[in-house]
Amino acid sequence: MHSDVESEPASASSIFGARIELARAFTEVLGREGEERGLIGPLEPPRLWTRHVLNCALVAPLLKADATVGDVGSGAGLPGLVLAIARPDVRFVLIEPMERRVAWLREQSDSLGLTNVEVMRARAEEVRLPSPLDQVTARAVSAFRKLIPLTAPLVRDGGELVLMKGANADAEIAAATKEIRRFHIHDIRVDVLGAGVVDEVTRVIRATVR
Repeated sequence: MHSDVESEPASASSIFGARIELARAFTEVLGREGEERGLIGPLEPPRLWTRHVLNCALVAPLLKADATVGDVGSGAGLPGLVLAIARPDVRFVLIEPMERRVAWLREQSDSLGLTNVEVMRARAEEVRLPSPLDQVTARAVSAFRKLIPLTAPLVRDGGELVLMKGANADAEIAAATKEIRRFHIHDIRVDVLGAGVVDEVTRVIRATVR
């Protein structure tokens, strides 16, 4: 591993529980290869656990048991692979247009033995799924108003958006009025996850599509 990769925080084992070894294996290889493979920037290894892996893992309890969940713009597998590690009872469809990232996602899901992961090489707007998703997530892809047209059409009636956001989540919701109406988005709220558990909380915009 890179000498500058962040040491595992104490909270990691409580967040991942019995799945911590898989989380360690994924974080180790991402820390070692992520920068040279264009998956993470040079500033990320020293905050890989805190800023990325745990940040994603906090979303795991929001996913419904036995659900099929899409991750739009999966990239390095944040949050898709992390959530697949944390929730073996949930099926994941990782949607990513870039060939080298698709290769990474497939390679990692194979080497980690994640049987609950399917990787699709596609742009979100071109995805053709055999049946609609129960929930869809995305992280660091786009503003909420741009994410709605990419994610809402992928979920079933009554399905849920679970979109990872920064401190400006409320402002993003306010800026998305037109898209919210057009795509029939209801029950919008911002959940703040991990307070008192991790140093950097995770914010998630949750909403129902009807």
